[in-house]
Amino acid sequence: MCGIAGFAGDFDADLLDRMGKRIAHRGPDDFNNLVLKPRGDAPPVGLAHRRLSIIDLSAAGQQPMEVRCACCGSTRKGPKAGRMWLVYNGELYNYRELRSELEGSGHTFFSQTDSEVLLHLYAERGPAMLEALNGIFAFALYDGRSSGQVGDGQPGDLLLARDGFGLKPLYYAEGHAGVLFSSELKALLASPMIDRSIDHVAIHHYMTYLWCPAPRTPLMGVRKFEPGEAAIVRRGKFLRRWFFYDLPYGRPPLQASDEEIGVQIADSLRTAVKRQLVADVEVGAFLSGGLDSSAIVAMMRELQPGERIPCYTIGFRDGGTLGGHSPDLPYARRVAKHLDVDLRVIEVGPEIISHLPELLFHLDEPQVDPAPINSLLIARQASQDGLKVLMSGQGGDDIFTGYRRHRALRLERMWGWLPRRARKLVAAPARAAFNGRSLLPGLDGQRARQLARGLAHVDHDAEDRLISYFYWGGEELRRSLYAPDVAARLRDVDTGAPLRRSLQRVRNEPEPINKMLYLEARHFLADHNLNYTDKTSMAEGVEVRVPLLDPDLVDYATRIPVDAKMRRGVPKAMFKKAMEPYLPHDVIYRPKTGFGAPLRRWLKDELRGQVEDLLSESSVRDRGLFDPAAVRRLIEADRARKVDGAYAVFGLMCVELWCRTFVDRPGDAPVG
Repeated sequence: MCGIAGFAGDFDADLLDRMGKRIAHRGPDDFNNLVLKPRGDAPPVGLAHRRLSIIDLSAAGQQPMEVRCACCGSTRKGPKAGRMWLVYNGELYNYRELRSELEGSGHTFFSQTDSEVLLHLYAERGPAMLEALNGIFAFALYDGRSSGQVGDGQPGDLLLARDGFGLKPLYYAEGHAGVLFSSELKALLASPMIDRSIDHVAIHHYMTYLWCPAPRTPLMGVRKFEPGEAAIVRRGKFLRRWFFYDLPYGRPPLQASDEEIGVQIADSLRTAVKRQLVADVEVGAFLSGGLDSSAIVAMMRELQPGERIPCYTIGFRDGGTLGGHSPDLPYARRVAKHLDVDLRVIEVGPEIISHLPELLFHLDEPQVDPAPINSLLIARQASQDGLKVLMSGQGGDDIFTGYRRHRALRLERMWGWLPRRARKLVAAPARAAFNGRSLLPGLDGQRARQLARGLAHVDHDAEDRLISYFYWGGEELRRSLYAPDVAARLRDVDTGAPLRRSLQRVRNEPEPINKMLYLEARHFLADHNLNYTDKTSMAEGVEVRVPLLDPDLVDYATRIPVDAKMRRGVPKAMFKKAMEPYLPHDVIYRPKTGFGAPLRRWLKDELRGQVEDLLSESSVRDRGLFDPAAVRRLIEADRARKVDGAYAVFGLMCVELWCRTFVDRPGDAPVG
């Protein structure tokens, strides 16, 4: 697990060093840069690498890595620009099987790394080799060989790719000088070529979803690869882009009993965990006490009987709840005792918000969620304890139906028979509450929020209703916050367009819940959860692995019948059944708890001063994105409990802090 950066074009060689320094935290063990000059008048290719050593800790794993194999047509004879070179961030979990196959074809290896397998496999199959990879990765592979390319490849081509689920980030910029790429946005800002003007559509998406769908970022000059996307760069320009992986929805459901499905899920998860335990360093785990992380640790214990398994969780010092949910800590302790694993508790309180400037610097994007702070603190403690790898339970909710919106979508069958006129009558008061014009009477805050969110769009078409479940707050409220000129630019912007485009990729899927799960994995997971998990862990030199997103397990999960995924209203029913032999019943069937913080209370009390600083009239006016009067009205209405505006207020804070780091400053250090 590492950090990569580079270019293909007319750039100064010193740029590689500047880019590499901005991602030094991703690879504290080693670093190296290489500039290659292809034959003819093709522009240079630069490759920079920061190494976090996990597999083959020796010098043989250094990158940029060249292949030394006559079978590949690339040896150490001749100029460097005439060989194949790789910079790679990730882990291949099936590299041993691939290596054995390649050795059988005559390839010779000089290291024990998974990185080297990529070079040999590319020589054998060309870009089609991407379809054989089981792992998490973002890489750049330069092919300078004078001949031997598979397919229509040419000498000097640069292959860029991001793994199928988007666990590893890959940002890029394209301009008159050529193409730049990096694991993190901040590295690209080392180049003066980057257009730093704010992308107002992206800001609208952050305020809508709490994250921004790829390929947009907050800056007009920077974009990000989508999950499962690859590209060929030739002579400093993108020649071809394509998707080599997509979630396999749209197939007939399984014909199997609940018992058979449960056994297969457990077997597939065990296999995935076994694959991902491969490392030459100690492996620990997140352990929140929820089903997903507990299931991962249960399989680690089964596969490593008697071994020490260090686990980490967050505990709130004041014993507070998370937005009305019970805290995780008692369940985490229950699981740790049941599985006999070491549990390290990181106690936090409202002071953790002091990490927000640092957090947004590492995230590269103004993601509107306090949960990444918890991830950052866990990774920091694990690093201090000497760990380089942690297992995570992320992905379970996104493939097995774990969110409240999944249940709400399934309940549509109960009222979907209502005529459009009746649904409009239901939607009107909910939409008013969702847009901050009122609160639903007779309900407490949490239930009112959930009901308003679920009913605000019931009069819309089915596709728009499905997309609306990903919205935080109403469209009317969001648009009322923008400065007049920004509002004018956004007037014709279709808020749901990115998700609508993605739904076109699963046109053959008849089940609405599977379409929603597709959006979960493609966007909420990749653009939000996995982005902050990667950035916060790599900020501390820690790699996070996600066994629940093993391609074989996901392939099976996509074919589980919808009624089995959520049996009689119980979310993740088959996954829960699969874990019954391994975990206590009260852990498996506990209510869903978000991995977050009591944000609503903190904004009104402990964090009041930060709100006043970041969202002062002068600060908002000078930034020019939002209307100062509208922002003040929202803050006051939220404090008076007239509206539920906590996440909108927090979103405004995150955007302002992000701008102070990446727009006002060069983006090479967090705001103090």
